Amino acid sequence: MSTWVYGFDQIDDAEAFVGGSWEEVRGLLGGKGANLGDMTRIGVPVPPGFTITTRACNDYLAGGGTLSDELISQVDAALAHIEAAAGKRFGDPSNPLLVSCRSGAKFSMPGMMDTVLNIGLNDEVVTGMIERTGDAHFVFDSYRRLIQMFGSVVLGIRDEPFEHVLERARQQRGVTEDSELTTEDLEGVISQFRQIIERYSGRPFPDEPIDQLRLAIEAVFRSWDGKRARDYRNAAGIAHDLGTAVNIQTMVFGNMGDDSATGVAMSRNATTGEPGLEGDYLTNAQGEDVVAGIRVTKPMEQLAEEMPALYEQFSTIAGKLERHYRNMQDMEFTIEQAKLWLLQTRDGKRTAQAAVRIAVDMADEELITREEALERVTPAQVEFFLHPSFTPASKEAAVDSGALFASALNVSPGAAVGMVAFDADLAVEWAEQGRAVIMVRPETKPDDVHGMLASQGILTSRGGRTSHAALVARQFGKPAIVGAEQIEIDLTERTMTCGDTSVAEGEWISIDGTTGDVFLGQLETQTPDLENEFLRRLLEWADEVRDIGVWTNADHPDDALLARSYGAEGIGLTRTEHMFFDPARLPIVQRMIMATSPADSSEALAQLLPFQRGDFAGLFRAMDGLPVTIRLIDPPLHEFLPSLEDLTHELADLKIRLLSASTLEQIDELLGKIEASEHMLTEVERLHEANPMLGLRGVRLGLMMPGLTRMQVRAIFEAAVQVAKEGVEVHPKIMIPLVSHANELQRQRAELEEEAQAVMHEANMTIEYQFGTMIETPRAALTADQIAEYAGFISFGTNDLTQMTYGLSRDDAEKAFLVHYLEEGILDRNPFATLDADGVGQLMEIAITKGRAARPGLDVGLCGEHGGDPESIELCRMLGLDYVSCSPPRVPVARLAAAQAALRQKAPDDLSRMTSPV
Repeated sequence: MSTWVYGFDQIDDAEAFVGGSWEEVRGLLGGKGANLGDMTRIGVPVPPGFTITTRACNDYLAGGGTLSDELISQVDAALAHIEAAAGKRFGDPSNPLLVSCRSGAKFSMPGMMDTVLNIGLNDEVVTGMIERTGDAHFVFDSYRRLIQMFGSVVLGIRDEPFEHVLERARQQRGVTEDSELTTEDLEGVISQFRQIIERYSGRPFPDEPIDQLRLAIEAVFRSWDGKRARDYRNAAGIAHDLGTAVNIQTMVFGNMGDDSATGVAMSRNATTGEPGLEGDYLTNAQGEDVVAGIRVTKPMEQLAEEMPALYEQFSTIAGKLERHYRNMQDMEFTIEQAKLWLLQTRDGKRTAQAAVRIAVDMADEELITREEALERVTPAQVEFFLHPSFTPASKEAAVDSGALFASALNVSPGAAVGMVAFDADLAVEWAEQGRAVIMVRPETKPDDVHGMLASQGILTSRGGRTSHAALVARQFGKPAIVGAEQIEIDLTERTMTCGDTSVAEGEWISIDGTTGDVFLGQLETQTPDLENEFLRRLLEWADEVRDIGVWTNADHPDDALLARSYGAEGIGLTRTEHMFFDPARLPIVQRMIMATSPADSSEALAQLLPFQRGDFAGLFRAMDGLPVTIRLIDPPLHEFLPSLEDLTHELADLKIRLLSASTLEQIDELLGKIEASEHMLTEVERLHEANPMLGLRGVRLGLMMPGLTRMQVRAIFEAAVQVAKEGVEVHPKIMIPLVSHANELQRQRAELEEEAQAVMHEANMTIEYQFGTMIETPRAALTADQIAEYAGFISFGTNDLTQMTYGLSRDDAEKAFLVHYLEEGILDRNPFATLDADGVGQLMEIAITKGRAARPGLDVGLCGEHGGDPESIELCRMLGLDYVSCSPPRVPVARLAAAQAALRQKAPDDLSRMTSPV
């Protein structure tokens, strides 16, 4: 015979049944039932009760929604057991036992499932309770609550009919709270409630207590499959097959007068993490009054004044539970006629700030070890410290007022408020005037970067999580939302429209890159707490544990300094092409591309050289003593030129204007512009490729235009020599991109080594350096042993490697089908957000194994956006990478994630060195 029911005093039996694992006990009895049994075991005052297991729930749902005879028999026996413990009988008018029926899944799902209180009341029991207690108001108040909750939870009747009756009764009595209604008022309410039950459900309220209980049990079981519970589990990543337990517990009453109360309290402040009780309570009330906001609650500090002895008892129990569970506790309690009862305890929900402080404090208090402190804080909670956010009150007010404009992909976290600007130049102009700007584009391109840098945040109507806008935004820590396809952007009228609402250029919007929400108007923000002492200590502990380096992707000295302040140990990727999009440099780059002779090309390159030298010198100074990995130019040249479509439209417009020109000056000016546009158009057509991402770019571009990459290497070494003379310790690492064949790397490296040696010879100085390559193609990974002959290091460019492994374009995939794949379970995760271990991961493993076989000790890193993803970091550690590199705002996240990966993968006896807290 299966055991479906365990009394709170049978927790040892449940533990024995599952083999002693507390995690399995929670799976069997749910978190609430397990903790109620555990509290009973350690002597905390808990009203007697029993738990119906999660297995019973799954059996009920799988069996068509019918309680089995075996389960009913065990419930009856457990009910008799708590009758004996309580000294009362269920349904006995002279000495009635009332019970509550509450859900309780393995993982806490606050408010998602159902509860029914005061089960066991009927007209006969009410009469007996009034005679026994002498408090008709209390009894009728309890009865009307049962009928209302039963109608709502068990019978599915909307709350409005019941609330309408209560509101009318309050109005007639001239009071504002239900507790102020008279006994006669409550009798009238009960009568009307019973009529509502029959009218809406087609059957009377069940007077038989056992029927009430069985129907309530079924309702809680059904609530596991309710929409709100399923939606919550989807959002929280909780499996749908766990089922919920049902807890039947002796009722204790906080609504029996001024010596009774009910409340919810945390053992520490859930917002800040500060020590001390935090919570709310009400005198002469039942539990749902506190959580439903029906009455204005009182802070726990006031309980110390009203009932000092009970407050002290509760505080002692809270400390006991915190020490027992070694975590901050969220407790529900009731005081019935000056006697304290605990109805629930669970690990408390907390803010990011509180999570960090509580973890560090508990390690200091020796409740947990430092390793456990590291595991108590999630990478997402660390990320919260690094971005501004909207205040909860301002977001709530914006939603309530209908100011939520649109929602899309949340690709770069943080909050930003600014005026809408529809192009990069205007964004820069307004920013220089001191205005806050949100740049809004259908999509961004490399020549929009200056506007993106000037903006507080970025919003696009197209693109995916690894679109240009997303990558640049994350790189520079800009809040960003992309792929808002419901927004129509009219660049002619300078407006964007979603539904019936339009926003004109210059109007204010607020974007939440953490959630993907766009709001009209200006929301209030709160700044990140970067100097948080508890976060600093936690990350220092993480550094002691992790054994994989955390570097950064940085293109500018300010980014490098920021990343270094966050704990970066080097630069794993500098994208030199981003430096070419500066408005002062782009015309020179374009002249170099369109040069008709070697002399013209050399002249343009000579003009670019000092710019690049200054760029690299700034990075070397910022990273004094740390390695700086500089990737030579990677994208195809057409990205530095206007698009074919834009040039065609521009040329047509100029020719139309020529027809209406009225003066020789106008004609001459327009003819000059037409000639320049035609020349530009010719060059763009010449450089046009059917698939530019697989065309002339990376190492191929360096081999076809060797002057360009030689100029870059000269700039790197001239900068290194310059800052070395200033006393800066430099460690340049030159990375040649998109190599597929070892011969490409051999040829390009030989040419660039020659340039490097020439600079050092000219300066009469030796600089320690390395040449290496990015592994971005499957062939490069499969032939890494051959490539390693010419590479001092390799770094995985996992964005391109993922594209080429899957054979898809990331932007097109996210727009066309990837979301559908994820929703339908074809893919379980976005491979551009989290590394594909089975495919890309195998290629990485092959590359590392072959590369290190050919070159023992080969330095291996990763410099794609995956370098900031915790799951990807764990895979990188398993594969044996030396470091990951990510955008500056992700560095603290990566430090914690790397430590957590080490803790999960190490054997327990390897963890002894950090067991003693500070």
